[in-house]
Amino acid sequence: MTVRDDIARKLTDALHPESLSVVDELHLHEGHAGHRPGGQTHFRVHIVSDAFTGKSRVERHRMINTILADNLAGATGIHALALKTEAPGE
Repeated sequence: MTVRDDIARKLTDALHPESLSVVDELHLHEGHAGHRPGGQTHFRVHIVSDAFTGKSRVERHRMINTILADNLAGATGIHALALKTEAPGE
């Protein structure tokens, strides 16, 4: 299972999103800090979920960080994670 697939599975299981996009952006970061060829270290996530209703952007991002804590930890973890979190209708 790729890191991208693992992220998508964890977010789907925890947040039951209406829509979810997880994009590996490693190719955009060649030569930058945290880049490891084939390392799957830079991701962009766009997620729409009822779980975000009534929550601030900071609360939403904390939810994601908690769900993906294992992926974010350590030297071999995700280096960059760009998030767009929305409730339905936003």
